Amino acid sequence: MPDARLATAGDLDSLLELFAQGEVSDSATPFEKARGIWASTLRQGGLFVFVCEAESRIVATCMLITAPNLLRGGQKHGFLENVVTHPDHRRHGYGRAVVRAALETAWIEDCYHVMLQSGRSDPGVHRFYEDCGFAGGLRTAYVARRSSGG
Repeated sequence: MPDARLATAGDLDSLLELFAQGEVSDSATPFEKARGIWASTLRQGGLFVFVCEAESRIVATCMLITAPNLLRGGQKHGFLENVVTHPDHRRHGYGRAVVRAALETAWIEDCYHVMLQSGRSDPGVHRFYEDCGFAGGLRTAYVARRSSGG
């Protein structure tokens, strides 16, 4: 299986190239805005971005966000976000490697669980998460979005 590593400041360009291949959402623009967000991300405690490389570029990534919790005996919450694998590198273990690294880190950080949500309808995406150790149907997700009026 490929090796995942923590992202560094120098990974921004490669991450933006990867996100441009995604089917979920547009990246932050202009570049100056993305650079500011990236710098803030790297400074944020309890937040980890994992990447896998192939051919000298990032081909998979995910973000683990950990948060303190007064319940569950004080164990943290873990949230997995922004799981992206380049279409040309799917089914080669890159996505699984970044998710595995995130879960290992969550357990080291004393999270009692890691949650993720997927808006994708592709059954293969859901099988991927299940194969990585996630179980569907344990919770119900609700999403509130800011209205377009502000």
